[in-house]
Amino acid sequence: MLRHASVKSIVGCVLALGMVLAMSAPRLALAQGGGTAGAGRSAVPMFFDANWTQPASQDGQTKVVQENIGDSNLELMQYGLHESCLLTSGVPGSETRPFSVWSGECESPFATMFRHKTNYVDLTGEAKIRWAVKTSGFHVVRPVVKLADGTMLVGDTAVESVPFLLQSEVPVAAIRWITLDPERVVTMGRRGGAFNAIWVPEPDLSRVDEVGFVDLMPASGHGAGGYIHVSEFQVYGSPVAR
Repeated sequence: MLRHASVKSIVGCVLALGMVLAMSAPRLALAQGGGTAGAGRSAVPMFFDANWTQPASQDGQTKVVQENIGDSNLELMQYGLHESCLLTSGVPGSETRPFSVWSGECESPFATMFRHKTNYVDLTGEAKIRWAVKTSGFHVVRPVVKLADGTMLVGDTAVESVPFLLQSEVPVAAIRWITLDPERVVTMGRRGGAFNAIWVPEPDLSRVDEVGFVDLMPASGHGAGGYIHVSEFQVYGSPVAR
């Protein structure tokens, strides 16, 4: 009888544990970004996809220019003391070495941004950024926006992936922002704030003029010293007419 009771107890515990795991599975899948019905869908539309391309006039590794942007509705905007330091990398159509951009020769911080020709973008609500990133050293990729009034902000979200290009998504609502100097690409304190006040409280992201990525560290040249590498950059948000 004792053995029978023990078996029943064990079976009961296993069934109870199974029910808990089953109830927790959807939450876990959502946290990991997949595994549920409708995975991959977004409540907001894709506003743009930078879609790096290599025009016929380019051969090998060259400086990134407007012609490298596959979306004809986007304008390439580059900021920093060495604005045109970003280089192309990889091979068009390759799965192992996708065509992308690389910052190894950027001797100072820089920001690469995209401006839609006819629309602002509303980055409130469930807006997000999707990118594929590879980094080296202590370098990380951060989101950067330029508001309709010209203010530039850099986010506290820092994405890195040392061994390979890794796709991830950043919900804009979860980001805290600091003002960015567009010329030197360095963070700035908040005017009129308390001592060491840096965070911009509730910035208006309903009319964003430009969106992109930033590296706040100088790179170290060719080799595995320090750089960022971006092969995908997509923004999900609602268009707002200019």
